[in-house]
Amino acid sequence: MSDRTRFDDLADAAERYGGCSLDNYAVIRSVAENISTGFCRFLGAKGEVCVHLVPPQGAWSPRPYRSGAFSVSGTGFLPLGAIAFGLAVKVSRTGDWTRLVLTCAKKGQHVEMAIANGPVFDLDLPLGEAPLRDVYDRLHAHLVAWFNDQADLYENGDYGGRSIGFELIHAEQD
Repeated sequence: MSDRTRFDDLADAAERYGGCSLDNYAVIRSVAENISTGFCRFLGAKGEVCVHLVPPQGAWSPRPYRSGAFSVSGTGFLPLGAIAFGLAVKVSRTGDWTRLVLTCAKKGQHVEMAIANGPVFDLDLPLGEAPLRDVYDRLHAHLVAWFNDQADLYENGDYGGRSIGFELIHAEQD
């Protein structure tokens, strides 16, 4: 006769869930960090940081938040599911930044990534340079199109109102 109890079954299931949630977080955090550093290089910033990982909601400033940049930060028991993070991107020569909100979900051997109010695309795991370049192209095109669309609307007598999931802030240079 086994000494296993129903509690043992429950604890085993919870430990399995915990292992999966840690794996999920590690994969998504790695994707986010690769995008943050690679997108700054892609933009051609010369020796300055032009992209930071920031919280997806609430107040933020353009600085590194480490684990605080992810929607699961501070939740205690790490939930298993899609994780959002903010990507602060410097958009002007005078210190203006914007926050794009991205949501990632690990699905088997790929990650589904969605830009708030924008496109959804898949990244195969492990990450390769070509798929990341596609992400950078899409992020850049999304930002440029939004600014151009808003200016076009204004020039035609309309302030627009289409949102892309970010707001603009001005940060003084250090």
